[in-house]
Amino acid sequence: MKIICIGRNYIDHAKELGNEIPTEPVIFMKPKSALYQAHAPFYYPEFTNELHYECELVLRICKNGKYIQERHASNYYNGITVGIDFTARDIQNELKKQGLPWEKAKAFDNSAAFGKFVDIAPGFNKKNVQFHFVKNRETVQKGNSGDMIFSFDRLVSNISQYFSLNIGDVIFTGTPAGVGECSVGDELEAFLEGNSMLKIEVK
Repeated sequence: MKIICIGRNYIDHAKELGNEIPTEPVIFMKPKSALYQAHAPFYYPEFTNELHYECELVLRICKNGKYIQERHASNYYNGITVGIDFTARDIQNELKKQGLPWEKAKAFDNSAAFGKFVDIAPGFNKKNVQFHFVKNRETVQKGNSGDMIFSFDRLVSNISQYFSLNIGDVIFTGTPAGVGECSVGDELEAFLEGNSMLKIEVK
């Protein structure tokens, strides 16, 4: 299983972090050990003082593939949910200043959380998937797949040029504007089309 992530896939989010708008997908990866196990405690990491949430749509890969053409990409994923790409923002900022990789800030244990997948049915509108994120009962992020710079199919095609996709892999498709800090005691909840898919209490 691979956890493949996309950065800066919404213009407003790129702007809020002061990043340039990408001309092709920004790809990074998390190891399997980054996967948060549902219903397990989520502990605030000891190595950061600025843990951020980033709520995202997540795709489930259902078919092995390499060098996938964009027009065929929809055959390679069959499930969707919402997830949280947890980020140690203070560490990431330091790494970026030094031109170093982001793994310590993005790929630590339990940094990839996602809910139960919903099967993608025929007629599914990939360009109008709504999701939102609630922190302590207040909505702090809202997103729609129609606002992504790179569509689901474009992402699957682009990723497959570099990495073989395998059944069971997941793709975090990028976060909209509104990312922010979370603290011990915060209750986090992610929604897909108004349905709660993921709940985490930071301990």
